[in-house]
Amino acid sequence: MKGSWSITWGRALVGWVAACALAGPSAWAQDFPPRKGITILVGFAAGGSADIAARIIAKRLSDNLGQPVAVDNKPGAGGNIATQMTATGPADGSLIMLSSIGPLAIAPHMMKLGFDPLKDLAPLTLGVNFPNVLVVHSGTGIRSFADYIEYAKKHPGKLDFASTGPGSASHLAGELLNDVARIDTVHVPYKGGAPALVDLLGGRVASWYATVATAQAHIESGRLIALASTGLQRHPALPKVPTIAESGYPGFNATNWYAFVTSAKVPEPLLDRWNEALQKALGSPDMSEALSKHGYSPTPTSRSELAGFMAREYATWGKIIRDRKITGD
Repeated sequence: MKGSWSITWGRALVGWVAACALAGPSAWAQDFPPRKGITILVGFAAGGSADIAARIIAKRLSDNLGQPVAVDNKPGAGGNIATQMTATGPADGSLIMLSSIGPLAIAPHMMKLGFDPLKDLAPLTLGVNFPNVLVVHSGTGIRSFADYIEYAKKHPGKLDFASTGPGSASHLAGELLNDVARIDTVHVPYKGGAPALVDLLGGRVASWYATVATAQAHIESGRLIALASTGLQRHPALPKVPTIAESGYPGFNATNWYAFVTSAKVPEPLLDRWNEALQKALGSPDMSEALSKHGYSPTPTSRSELAGFMAREYATWGKIIRDRKITGD
């Protein structure tokens, strides 16, 4: 009897091990959410646009998953430090990141990084997507996008634009317009949005591709003039402001975006579970309202859709950077 029980137990154990071996990583996919907790990395300081978006989404994730979701800020190098931490991070699905266009599509063309965004990171879903708005100081005398282009063509090298740093979305939007409109506006980099705004309001720089959330109050006060937005559709907060695409440059599209990614070492079943959880959070009825207050639009996607989007953005900005000979200096 004892021998028969041992044989039966042994066969069951062998069968269980074999089943797990055949199932591979999917055998552990039920361990979601990860038992050791969840962290969302953000590569920028607390209070910034990426941090605000991450905390709004983290709250909804926490409610849906029934456990805390921590947001951990690791600022530095335009988000590249945190993105590398994610690429080399744990493979158990406990660490994800809300990364940005910079590390994922721009920085790799401008500097040597410790990660390849298209190989070392697994796309989960696009998080938010939002355009910038080209604004000028009211003292310039420029009142429309057509005025801006006309002045730039008549006075090459005399019209400047601020950015939040070399290779930032606000920088690349200006370089893209230089390229397609065949104008020569001068890039003036700043170490963030706050000093750029101060100098723009003070008239020390003529223009800036600002976020709507940053510029809107000053547009409403009349200190700044909104000329055009950089996305394919008009921004809902500025419905009377045309897009650059509809103002003579069809297809012009230079949006900011944040995407959720994790280490490429994370097993496929966990990546799928994360996509489901993030799509549910981003698609909740209150999410659009919460994010729109800050000028963001939730943009949940499938994993393959984000992979394709990242590849296209990577190619688009790589070409602009090469053609315009843009460096990180």
